Amino acid sequence: MDLQLILALAAGIATIVIIVLATRLDAFIALLLAAIVTGIVAGQDLLSIVDSITTGFGDTLASIGIVIGLGVGIGKILEVSGAADSLARAFLRAFGKGREPWAMGTVGSLVSIPVFCDSGYVIMNPLARSIARVKKGGYVTLALALGCGMTLTHHMVPPTPGPLAATGILGADIGSVILAGLVFTVILLPVVVVYARWVGPKLEPVLNTQVKHDVYAEVSATSAEASPEGAGGVSTLTGDRESTGADSAASQAANDTDTTGPGTGSGKKPGAFLGFLPLIVPLLLIVANTVGTAIDKDAQGELAGDAYEPSAWVAPLAFLGNPVVALIIGLVLAVYTLLPRMTSRNSVQGWLADGAASAGLILLITGAGGSFGLVLRESGVGDALAAAIASISLPALLVPFLIASLVRLAQGSGTVAMITAASVTAPLIAPLELDPLVAVMACTAGSMVFSYFNDSYFWVVTKFTGLDGIHAIKGWSGITTAVWICSLPLLFVLDLVV
Repeated sequence: MDLQLILALAAGIATIVIIVLATRLDAFIALLLAAIVTGIVAGQDLLSIVDSITTGFGDTLASIGIVIGLGVGIGKILEVSGAADSLARAFLRAFGKGREPWAMGTVGSLVSIPVFCDSGYVIMNPLARSIARVKKGGYVTLALALGCGMTLTHHMVPPTPGPLAATGILGADIGSVILAGLVFTVILLPVVVVYARWVGPKLEPVLNTQVKHDVYAEVSATSAEASPEGAGGVSTLTGDRESTGADSAASQAANDTDTTGPGTGSGKKPGAFLGFLPLIVPLLLIVANTVGTAIDKDAQGELAGDAYEPSAWVAPLAFLGNPVVALIIGLVLAVYTLLPRMTSRNSVQGWLADGAASAGLILLITGAGGSFGLVLRESGVGDALAAAIASISLPALLVPFLIASLVRLAQGSGTVAMITAASVTAPLIAPLELDPLVAVMACTAGSMVFSYFNDSYFWVVTKFTGLDGIHAIKGWSGITTAVWICSLPLLFVLDLVV
C-alpha cells in the first residue's frame, strides 16, 4: 500500500484525537481540520479538498439531518406530554425488572432490519431515556444496547441496503442471507448486552451535564398544558427547565394515573398505546417502503441497485416510507394525539424549538463526520486498503472480512465497506472456492469493526448518549468491536456448515 495514503489516514486520526482530548476545540472543528490534513497529506488538490468537505457535509445531512430534527421533536412531545413515561412503564412491565438492556437490544435489532440505524436510533432513543428516568439510572447501558442491537441487523440482515447490495454483487441467495443474518444476530445479542452492562455503570458518572439533565431531570408540562398560556405552573418557553414544586406534584400525579388519551384539559397524561403511535406509524411506513423496494428489486434482478428504477406500485410506498415524510407524519400525530386540546400554539412551538436546539451540535458534528469520510474515500485510502489486503495469502473467508474491516476503519461507512469488500471479493469467489453466503456474511460482519470518528452513526449515538472523548470510544467503539471479534468464530462455523 502507498505509504503516503497510510500517513494520510494516520495524520487524520491523530488530528482528531489530539484536538478532542488536548484542546479547547470541539469535535466539529476537529473533524473538519482532520479532513483538511488528510487531504493535504494524501496529495489531494486543495480546492477539491474543500469541495469534498462541503459535499460530504451536505450529503450526510441530506440523509439524516431532517430526520434528526423531526426525531428530537417527536421525542420532546413524548416527554412533555407524559407519553414517554407511560411507554417506559408499559415496556418495563412487559419485559420484567432487570431485563431492560435485553429489551432495548431486542427492540433495536428488530427496528433496524428495515430502518437505517441513524433514523431508528433517533426514533427509539426517547424510549431509552424514559426507561432510565423511571429507573433513575442506567441510561448509558440502555443507549448502548439499543444502538448496537441496531448495528447487528443493519449490517447483517437484508433488506437494509448494505447486505442487500452485497448479496446481489456476490450472487448469494437472499433468503439464506436473511436466515444467516438473523442467526448471527441472536447469537451476538448477548455480547451486546453483556458489554453494555459492563461498561455502562463505568460511564454513567461521566455523562455530559446537558444529557444528564435531559434524561434524569423531572419533566412536567401537564399544568402548563391545562391552560393556553401555561398559567399556574412553569413556563417552558423561557429556557428554564427546572420544575416548580407544583410541577413535581403534577408529574407525580400523572405517573400514578393511567389514562386513555389526552385532550380533556384535565392534565392527565396519555396512555402507552397513544404514546406508541408516533413511533410505530413512521416505523411501519419505513418498513413498507423497504420491503416493497426489496421485492421490486428482486423481481427486476437488481438487488445491487445499480440500475434499479422503482415500479409504479412502489412509488407511493417509497414516498410515504421515506424517513423524512414518515417522521413528519409521526410529529403531527404526536402533537395532535398526545397534547390536550387547550395546549397553546406558543407552548408547542417552544417545546419543538427546545428539542431542535438540543440537536444543533449533533447535526454539525454528524455532517462533519460525513466530510471526513468523503475526503478519505476520494483520496483513495479505502480503495488502497482493500487492494492491499486482497493481495495477501489468507484463509478464503478472511479476505472479504478483512477488506470490509479495513475499509470501514479507513472511511467510516459500514455500507460502503460492505459494498467495497463484495466488489473486490466477487472475482475471487471461484478461485478461492468460497461459498457466496459465507462471503456475504464475512463482508457484513467485517464492516462492524470499531465505529469511531469518521462514522456518522458514532456521533449520533455518542452525542445522544452524552459521551465525549475517550469515554465515547470506550463505550461505542468498544461495543462494536466486541461484536466484530465475536462474529469471526461464527463465520468459521458457517463455512464448515455450508
